[in-house]
Amino acid sequence: MLRATPMLLLFAACALAPAAEAAHYGIGRAATPAEIAGWDIDVRPDGTGLPEGRGSVADGQRIYDDKCASCHGTFGESNDYMAIAGGVGTLGTDQPMRTTGSKLNYATTLFDYIRRAMPFNAPKSLSDDDVYALTAYVLSLSDIVPADTVLDRRSLVALKMPNREGFTTDHGFMRADGKPDTHAGACMANCAAGVRLASEIPQHARDSHGDLAMQMRQPASAAVAATQTPAAAPVAASDLAARAGCTACHGVTQAIVGPAFADVARRYHGRPDAAAALAQKVRQGGAGAWGTVPMPPQAIDDGDLRTVIGWILDRLQ
Repeated sequence: MLRATPMLLLFAACALAPAAEAAHYGIGRAATPAEIAGWDIDVRPDGTGLPEGRGSVADGQRIYDDKCASCHGTFGESNDYMAIAGGVGTLGTDQPMRTTGSKLNYATTLFDYIRRAMPFNAPKSLSDDDVYALTAYVLSLSDIVPADTVLDRRSLVALKMPNREGFTTDHGFMRADGKPDTHAGACMANCAAGVRLASEIPQHARDSHGDLAMQMRQPASAAVAATQTPAAAPVAASDLAARAGCTACHGVTQAIVGPAFADVARRYHGRPDAAAALAQKVRQGGAGAWGTVPMPPQAIDDGDLRTVIGWILDRLQ
């Protein structure tokens, strides 16, 4: 029989110590089933993950007008974001319209996206009944369902989208042995010495949210050399607001993500320090004055800021 000597026992204790330390760091805890359920909300084409509930087109229209129309347009035509209605049957033509109604192959995808991401300023704030209603209304905008439709789990899964057969994975983007997405051959002679990437965004979409090049500009501290360029012609205040990215979140008379410029002017109207107070707000950013969505601090040239603020405060005239 093997006898455990003091030295053997000491060696065994030392060998077990790292394993014990690796298993218990003293921080964190296992996620509870309720916490996991809060994230496990994906909805699949076969209906897996769909909650109980129901909603009508009529109910969806009321919710849409209140929470969605400011970005997506009264009839889904878009004010400043992607159009969600129309275009059914156009994807195979020379003028394709990629909308929610024309491109999705399963209606459950629309439900899933609205449920987890909409409205933009308060995602996951809608009830399941609200999501069913909004799904029904958005589909009705493209005449995919009639105006008297009421959707629930069973009817949503049974609904066949116009582009159901329009998706394929038999191409080079998804499979190494798939069909290439171009008919070009590999360059074997007189090849270009280098490749210059000019743009990753189609021209028609480049400025749909203002001047993206300006929005992605370097901070002023890193662009000192730009002061050496010749003076340019004066730029209109509205163009300065677009270049600074203001119009991506603010309309002139209609709120988008943030308040309309006219509403801002109305709130600051009559204040002797209106220009200075608004400039400080733009510089510092913040949240709570107009809702829960924060506005980040804005790095805009002092002269441009004065011009833009003057233009905003004049929106009451």
